[in-house]
Amino acid sequence: MILIGENLNVMVKRIGQAMKDKDPKPIQELAAAEAEAGADYIDVNLGPARKGGEELMAWVVKTVQEVVDLPLYLDTTNVQAVEAGLKVYQNKQGKAVINSIMCRPERMDVQIPLVPKYDAGMVALLWGPEGMPRDAAERGVLATDILQRAAEAGVGGEDIWVDPIITPLSVQQNQLLECNQFMSELEMIGEVLVPGCGSTCGLSNVSNGAPDHLRPILNQTYIIMLGKLGMKSCIVDAFDKDLRDIAQGKRPEIESLVHQVMDGNEPDLGSLDKEAQDYVKTAKVLLGHSLYSDSWLEL
Repeated sequence: MILIGENLNVMVKRIGQAMKDKDPKPIQELAAAEAEAGADYIDVNLGPARKGGEELMAWVVKTVQEVVDLPLYLDTTNVQAVEAGLKVYQNKQGKAVINSIMCRPERMDVQIPLVPKYDAGMVALLWGPEGMPRDAAERGVLATDILQRAAEAGVGGEDIWVDPIITPLSVQQNQLLECNQFMSELEMIGEVLVPGCGSTCGLSNVSNGAPDHLRPILNQTYIIMLGKLGMKSCIVDAFDKDLRDIAQGKRPEIESLVHQVMDGNEPDLGSLDKEAQDYVKTAKVLLGHSLYSDSWLEL
């Protein structure tokens, strides 16, 4: 699984202040730490960046690239800021990726041409004219639209990452099931329209709203499930070592347990230790076999 570090975010207090003050030290220290932790990409998240976004993105991209060679995700809703970042980006170990392009005509018309223009990649975010897709079928319609447009613009599959939009388990359990269903169908859709396209998601979204002590096991269990469903990459906390070990295939026994639950072959909990039991229980909640509650591990 390809891992994109989510930590360089304007919402992090010290990073937001560093961006405001144009202080490179905290930004470079965090970027270097993400690279050292094993991230494959670094997400540079400026948020809306409405005021001065172009100057800020260009400055942050140059600042980060002074200390790391990893490719960057350029993450802001400010289209002009994205292009400003692409203009100064240096391809050292991979292309920059636009994170993200919504499935809205006004966004696709302006942003998709930037991909071939700057030899970049793109995240195809399945957020349509009416907002969040209601189910797997609607995700399929949106994916078809944006993939067709990308193909017409000459974007190759290797430069496209489809984001089905992961929702918080604690408030939208059914939406998560629809996302799972779509992921099982994405490879077929991609092969018809743009062979070789990948997929990505904001993994931490699944645990938003859950108590802090439960967030890691939700993220870790779900990345196993997404991997089996064909997900190619995830935007993650670069410093979650347990999650990184799982993504790198270092916990095959845990992966096997979660896969068994997904295949309908639930293991005997009595034969498992506490850690293994927790992963099985969490997989059941993520699959909708059990209703979500903050006490699911205690049941």
